[in-house]
Amino acid sequence: MVLYFGTPVVLISSRNPDGSTNLAPMSSAWWLGYTAMLGMGTSAQTVKNLAARPEIVLNLVDPDMVAALDRIALLTGSEEMSEAKRGRGYRYEPDKFAAGGLTREATGIGLDGVAESPINLEGRITAIHEIGGPDSHLCALEMQVEQVRVREELLMSNDRYIDPLRWDPLIMKFTEYFAGGAPAYPSSLARGWEMPPMVLSGS
Repeated sequence: MVLYFGTPVVLISSRNPDGSTNLAPMSSAWWLGYTAMLGMGTSAQTVKNLAARPEIVLNLVDPDMVAALDRIALLTGSEEMSEAKRGRGYRYEPDKFAAGGLTREATGIGLDGVAESPINLEGRITAIHEIGGPDSHLCALEMQVEQVRVREELLMSNDRYIDPLRWDPLIMKFTEYFAGGAPAYPSSLARGWEMPPMVLSGS
């Protein structure tokens, strides 16, 4: 049984060894206060980058960005990958901004953020926790959020809260994209992982 009930999609900016920005989509994230917890596989280039260079930007994704996100869903910033990953259709791409048609935006920590993202969270990784035992190859990264940038039209009148009626995050459930509770876009990731097709009501 796969347990993957759905969380907001984010694009993670991290720093490669050569100083360039790696951009990676992920969808196991949650927040409490100014701490974010991010679940990822330990072989990911993003995890390797953050273990060595903890600066990070979380670029949150809304439904208007789903096509761009899907264009980079099966791309990796690492030239080395497992045969299983290669078999699912992943390929190496050093410039995922260009591949996705996304615009680089300077941040206060020297990484490129995503200009199309309505919410950008800058900070640093403070701890990396092994989860699921040594054979799981999974980890949870603990991030301290230090700077928040929010598109003005998403803010409520006191500028402290984000309006829940205006903020509609793109959600990934079992490798499928959802917005407003409905399927949002055909998922390359679902095809790569050979997920059974969704049966929509009335079809």
